[in-house]
Amino acid sequence: MENEASWRDRRRDASIEQAAALTRRRAAETAKARGLLADFRAELTARGIEPGPLRAQVVGSGASYRTGLTGWYLKRNRSLGLDVEGNFYILGTPASLKARLFGVKLLPSDPPLNVGQGARDGESLPLAELLQNRLDEAPAE
Repeated sequence: MENEASWRDRRRDASIEQAAALTRRRAAETAKARGLLADFRAELTARGIEPGPLRAQVVGSGASYRTGLTGWYLKRNRSLGLDVEGNFYILGTPASLKARLFGVKLLPSDPPLNVGQGARDGESLPLAELLQNRLDEAPAE
């Protein structure tokens, strides 16, 4: 009985430590991704690339809704965005009559270091590479 309780205590402690390590790793990845986005925003500003209104794409449709956000799209399909304050957004939303009439309010997300991780083959891309691609495509002003 005592051995079993000791084993349970060790398993619980190991689970707690594993969860804490995962939280630390995610926080470090988020901090690094935020740094990449801050550098990207600074480069866009230095190049004179003006931010514009960001719209939320309706999932499974060609429609989009107003968000009230101003910034830059990170992907050609306009599914990811960066606002002027440096917040990262996933710009997808379900269809809604209320959103069509009044717009949609999106909350910022923690930026990933690998965009599209877990998606179909070929859709995952390191954030640094995605941002560089976006800069390479940007018009020279």
